[in-house]
Amino acid sequence: MTAKRRGAQLVMLASAVAIVMVAYANVGLGLNNQVPAGMLGYGLGLGALMLAAYLVLAKFAPWADPLLLPLVTLVNGLGLVMIYRIEQSEKLASASNQLFWTAVGIVMFSVTLIVLRDHRALQRMTYTAGFVGIGLLILPLVPLLGKEINGARIWIGVGGFSIQPGEFAKLSLVVFFAGYLVAKRDILALAGRRLLFIDLPRARDLGPVLITWVFSVGVLVLEKDLGTSLLIFGAFIAMLYIATQRTSWVLIGVALFLSGAFVAGQIFSHVRARFDVWLNPADPVLYERFPGGSLQLMQGLFGMGSGGILGTGLGQGHPQLIPLSFSDFIFAATGEELGLTGLMALLMVYALIVQRGLRTAIAARDPFSKLLAGGLSFILAWQVFIIVGGVTNLIPLTGLVTPFMSQGGSALLANWILIALLVRMSDAARRPPPQAIQDEGLTQVFQR
Repeated sequence: MTAKRRGAQLVMLASAVAIVMVAYANVGLGLNNQVPAGMLGYGLGLGALMLAAYLVLAKFAPWADPLLLPLVTLVNGLGLVMIYRIEQSEKLASASNQLFWTAVGIVMFSVTLIVLRDHRALQRMTYTAGFVGIGLLILPLVPLLGKEINGARIWIGVGGFSIQPGEFAKLSLVVFFAGYLVAKRDILALAGRRLLFIDLPRARDLGPVLITWVFSVGVLVLEKDLGTSLLIFGAFIAMLYIATQRTSWVLIGVALFLSGAFVAGQIFSHVRARFDVWLNPADPVLYERFPGGSLQLMQGLFGMGSGGILGTGLGQGHPQLIPLSFSDFIFAATGEELGLTGLMALLMVYALIVQRGLRTAIAARDPFSKLLAGGLSFILAWQVFIIVGGVTNLIPLTGLVTPFMSQGGSALLANWILIALLVRMSDAARRPPPQAIQDEGLTQVFQR
């Protein structure tokens, strides 16, 4: 990256921190008509963390996409602001804890860039990554280790901490999917019979999709985790489509998941409850049977509705009326105070992050990098769609959290590692050939 581009990236990073601090000041003014007492400390802390991330990126990935870090900083910072605002009304929220996990996330981001100098080394660990991902997913089912919280068994207890291993499993599984599909894409791209305008795959090639489908349904049934189930199966189908360019795989994947969810809903009460809440969220009977779902959903919808187009203003809403507004429903709490305009701006920032990831996939020079960058970008976009769709009642609630915004360490750490992988791949994709770098250096010398 040229010095001019590094300077532009630093300016964008400083602007992102400045926007976050202006929002933080607005929260204090909205609540107490005065700037929060700890504003200087929070601002210096966040600025120092992002400066450290910038220096590591400039040193170890100098040709990386200059927009990724500022965009993620903006979303993470707004999440800190919203958690601080909710903390003033709901004591379960903790902005200081979230700032701590942000610091740990920056450390994980930096360590990933420093240790992983060549992301293509991950291709040699394809099946190891697959076993690690599966092991992390089934850890919550281990007796005495797994914990059930809010109806889902997706946590493990380690000392005084609770960890959600599924957040890290998604990264391992995407690495596995990328490595596996690079090796098998020619076989999976072969066409069998033609039905109407679609070339169906051969029956013998359905094995990988069926195995992934069975595994995702198992996560849904045994761990009561619709979100992770949908995330994993969706990621595999999307990467399969990227690898083969066969629309038939997408149609088969959608049909399999819908049929699995329907059958599970008929057999298992906890799955059926999610669909009941989705179809009849205002039913008074559901308020009594599933207060954590129906009431939560309706309060979130009321909150966003009261925010209108421009919102009530930071610090002037009622996020305490929305259960788990600091985690599962932080998107709804944000919508109340920033309005539809603020939510659209937030979604545009997410879209830009995903777009930069997909641009990295297009620019990548080898198939594994293309699939890995495309898969990581997809799971980020897919997760945003799933949580926003659930909060707005477009799809059933899943229990996933809003990336970089919701309170919690596991998701935040995993997503910072995801961004580090995208940064590493963008650095490799954008780095010019050695001769071009040498010529640029000579040009700068002569100009001086």
